[in-house]
Amino acid sequence: MCNGLTPHNFRCRTEVTMKTEEKGNQNVDMGLRSFIKSLAYMTGGAAFLASTTPWLTSCTPEKLDEIKKEKARVALIGSGSRGQYHIHNLLGISHADLVTICDNYQPNLEAALALYPTAKGETDYHKVLEDKSIDGVIIAVPLYLHAQITLDALSAGKHVFCEKAMALRPEDCKAVYDAYKAGDRVLYYCMQRMYDEKYIKAISMIKEGLIGDIVGMRCHWFRNADWRREVPSPELERKINWRLYKEYSGGLMTELGSHQLEVCDWAIGMVPSQVTGMGDIVYWKDGREVWDSVNVVYRYSDGRKINYESLISNKFNGMEEQILGKDGTMDLSKGVYYLEDDHSIPGMRQLLDQVKTGIFASIPSAGPSWRPELKGSYVPHAVLEGKFSVGTGESMVSADRDGADEIRSAFCQSCITGEKAQNVVEEAYYSSMLCLLGNQAMEEQRTIDFPEEYKIPYLKF
Repeated sequence: MCNGLTPHNFRCRTEVTMKTEEKGNQNVDMGLRSFIKSLAYMTGGAAFLASTTPWLTSCTPEKLDEIKKEKARVALIGSGSRGQYHIHNLLGISHADLVTICDNYQPNLEAALALYPTAKGETDYHKVLEDKSIDGVIIAVPLYLHAQITLDALSAGKHVFCEKAMALRPEDCKAVYDAYKAGDRVLYYCMQRMYDEKYIKAISMIKEGLIGDIVGMRCHWFRNADWRREVPSPELERKINWRLYKEYSGGLMTELGSHQLEVCDWAIGMVPSQVTGMGDIVYWKDGREVWDSVNVVYRYSDGRKINYESLISNKFNGMEEQILGKDGTMDLSKGVYYLEDDHSIPGMRQLLDQVKTGIFASIPSAGPSWRPELKGSYVPHAVLEGKFSVGTGESMVSADRDGADEIRSAFCQSCITGEKAQNVVEEAYYSSMLCLLGNQAMEEQRTIDFPEEYKIPYLKF
């Protein structure tokens, strides 16, 4: 249960500065308190916040106060790079106690235990689930193991926090969803954008009509790296480089696309009904089985579409998640928006500047507006004031202040209260299914309809 990274230098971020100064470092749970309070203020009150982000109602400041003297006893299953990242952040959650770390790859287990010396080590996750003193488990193992360990943990009466995606096969996604709905245990997936302040604020602005009716969506995630890990011995190739093989991995779609497809559905409040696409190994011809280049189109029943692209041999365009509206564009990943008719810069001054710099050869004299059809003319507006982090998309493990701390804190709180976070599982389910259907469409080179047997009573098609 490893992904082959060392625990050093996990994070990659870019900070954007607007008007206010960044607050000092805080424990995660204290940060979550101010996070929710500020969001309720910014989005026009708790009622509106609850309507756009109902999952936050289970971790309000008031509910955090009720459990401030209690601790969730949690175990970590999987101690590779992402697992060790979880450990670093659990150290900052005052209502969490990591009691056991489990991994069947000894080097990672030893590295993780060094980060949290009070935890005990274990190599068999079944023994972790047999421990009655453990409230919940955090699962950070390769994708092909997600569903089985989640099902076993729920069956053992444990609360569960699992990395995305939900499963490697559609039928396993449905099995996990059904088990969750049938039981009373808490289940979280690390869809951290759902707890990222800039995403929450941006989605609320979209819902309020800032950019008008949504007409389409464009997402991409570009990196320039082979995704390969150093292997100390040949027999460990598939164990360490599991992401490169279809038996264990969903490739770029499940590892990257799952986050981006989720925010598209969140913004539009629907699930695509069809998907088509193409996947290829363009550059990294090193024996891998998963594609290093994917292009997928998701079509909603009303004709709106998500255009999704990812490759890992060029990073120029980085990562973007654009929601395109009739009146503007929201770039969720960067926390900025652009308006189609923007008077932030006086029109004539801007027009003359463009003529001067050669963007226009002459001043247009016809049409309803002087506004040019050029991206460079758009003025960016920040979604949030103060400093906030913008992920470059390059990190293989995490980005600073991306909502992951908050969702972990919320899970630990739910381990104590037993309160389920509304819609987290449903959002994770549909994003996982869309990734898997995208892979199927590329593999079979045909358009796939969303199967009726995998539709759940959440959102519309």
